[in-house]
Parts: sequence; C-alpha cells; structure tokens
Amino acid sequence: MNCPRDETELVIEHHKGIEVDHCPTCNGRWLDHHELDELEATVAQEHERRATIEYSKRPSELNCPVCGERMRAFNYRAYNLEIDTCHDEHGFWLDAGEEGRVADIMEERVKGLERAANAEESWGKFLGNMGNKGVWDNIKGMFGGGPKR
Repeated sequence: MNCPRDETELVIEHHKGIEVDHCPTCNGRWLDHHELDELEATVAQEHERRATIEYSKRPSELNCPVCGERMRAFNYRAYNLEIDTCHDEHGFWLDAGEEGRVADIMEERVKGLERAANAEESWGKFLGNMGNKGVWDNIKGMFGGGPKR
C-alpha cells in the first residue's frame, strides 16, 4: 500500500500498541477503520468516546490507499484537526503528528466530561440544600430577602 500524499510505500509499525501503516517520507499514518477507535481508547473509556467524530465534511485532495477512490476530509470532533477518511470505511489518513492531536483531544474531552459531571453533581446538591421553599424565595434569600420598602 502506498502513501496517499507522496506515493511512498507504507511500512507497518506499532504505534501505542496498534499496528498502523506508516509513511517513512512524510511521517503520516494510515489507520484501518477500527484503529482510530483503538487510538482513542488509549486515553478514553468507551462511554467517553461516544459522539460524532466527523464535522464539516468536504472532498479531500487525497485518494484512499486501499481502493484508490477520492476520500473526504472532516474536522475531527469539531476541533481544528482535519483528517481524511475513505467513503467505504477502509480507514483514516493522519498527517504527521495528528495521532498525537487525536490523543490530546480525547484527553481534553475526558476532562470536559468530568467537569460537566462535577458541575451537575454540585448543582444537584445546591438544589437539595434549598429545601422546600420556592425558587424565587431562595433567590431572594441569596440577595438579602429582596427589595426593602
């Protein structure tokens, strides 16, 4: 199989325990369709990876190294990271360094999910501590009982 960027023959390497095809010239990597999920799994649990990964889909300038058809490019998980993929789900092309960006984005996603869970828990505790008073009574209580006449 040849590199979609420069036609150099791809060589098999093990990257983070995943067997990927690597271009020794441009340092890009071809990940079979399931291998992107495996790369994400090195930093995030399955429930943390559930979400759409393809945003702003558009035609790619590259052809799939498996079938030769034109691929599509997309912004990975709505971040400023363009990845190319085969329409027939043969795999993903990651340019040099993009596999590290995928891991960074997944780590950021995990932290964001943890922050959201903590905020939701705190809000639930806050509401639980408000007692049986109405919401407006509690808000007025936070500001000294409302306007004085």
